[in-house]
Amino acid sequence: MKSKIKQYAFPLWMITLLLFMAWGLAGAYQVLTQGLVLTNLTDLTPWGLWIGIDLSSIALAAGAFSLSAAVYLLKKDELKPVARTAVFIGLLGYTMAMMTLLMDIGRPDRFWHALVYWNYHSPLWEVTMCVALYFTVLTLEVIPILGRADIVQRRWPRLGQGMEWVHVLAPILAVCGLLLSLMHQSSLGATYGVLASRPFWYKSTLAILFLVSALAAGPALTVFASKTAAAVTSRAYVDNWRLDRVSHFIGWVLVALLYLRVWDTLSMVYTHQPGRTEAFHMLTGGQFAFNFWVLEMFLGIIVPMVILLSARLRNRPALHWLALLFVVVGLIAYRWDTNMIGQLVVFSYLPEQIVPLFASYTPALIEWQVGLGVIAFGLFGFTIGVRYLYVVDHRLVETAHETAPVRSGHFSAVEGR
Repeated sequence: MKSKIKQYAFPLWMITLLLFMAWGLAGAYQVLTQGLVLTNLTDLTPWGLWIGIDLSSIALAAGAFSLSAAVYLLKKDELKPVARTAVFIGLLGYTMAMMTLLMDIGRPDRFWHALVYWNYHSPLWEVTMCVALYFTVLTLEVIPILGRADIVQRRWPRLGQGMEWVHVLAPILAVCGLLLSLMHQSSLGATYGVLASRPFWYKSTLAILFLVSALAAGPALTVFASKTAAAVTSRAYVDNWRLDRVSHFIGWVLVALLYLRVWDTLSMVYTHQPGRTEAFHMLTGGQFAFNFWVLEMFLGIIVPMVILLSARLRNRPALHWLALLFVVVGLIAYRWDTNMIGQLVVFSYLPEQIVPLFASYTPALIEWQVGLGVIAFGLFGFTIGVRYLYVVDHRLVETAHETAPVRSGHFSAVEGR
């Protein structure tokens, strides 16, 4: 019975993802042909579910630049296999982000305008340029992984060797990726932070919080995805010692994130600024209170921080896995809360109106349809990467022109074996 379940699990998983992707494409076609009028987005709440997926995807892709920097700038060569996984996840994350942005901008036929008509005064323009350039860097970093695919090595071996040669550029790409990611991860927060008309957003701390939260959640997703892949398929092999080192680093980043998040939240009560006070109550005692206290602070930061900083707790596979999952969930909750509260507490355009108004937003079915299709695409791409591109295989060491196995006693296809 178990063998039959195992035999059909993969095709059923792939068929399910393909159905969600087809459903998402159908919804995307409706929006592109009929417009954003089909959604519940309004002038007061123009950034909804799709921007939430976009912000989360970019943050969860941060493992690519942080781990690549650790390998090629800090000379942590033992983390190369983990960085390879992170880079592949990073490419998928940025692809997902661009897909949601294409749906959200209203005029997708003009997506290229930011690349041609430069607006130096706009943080969104800077984010757009950094995302486009960093997506190019990630594509170049993934080319050697594609070159090692069995079908490429078997049918086009010379092409495969040429694609693997791109790996010699890895140190340069790591530096470029670090600079671009530091700029746009923080600029995502700065985009909100410069909007004086939205008191909840108007502060300089958002740039730092967006960067530090990404530094925690990006590597966490990489380790979580690696452990999960190794647990469900024999195509993935992990070295628990390598993942443990990354997890310990995540724990210390969570310490910094906890301090910054608490300080940023408490600073909102220093004054009774119209709009900011109402947003504070909405965050801590209103409709977002569960997200903030439970998903963000307790499960998203405190619990995983304690687990990941303790070697004894990290060595318990279930706790380790849950801690990483909680960090990812906490990041998604933080991005959602920040994005939505700033839009739900607004002011009238009338100059004498000093009392804030309250907007509302619930994603329409078609927004969920497209959003789930984008998420299914990400899961589909990672599944293909694990099964055919060996993106989670810590037995491989990357060199300029070859992939060679390494011998270590730490490898396991399933955690605990």
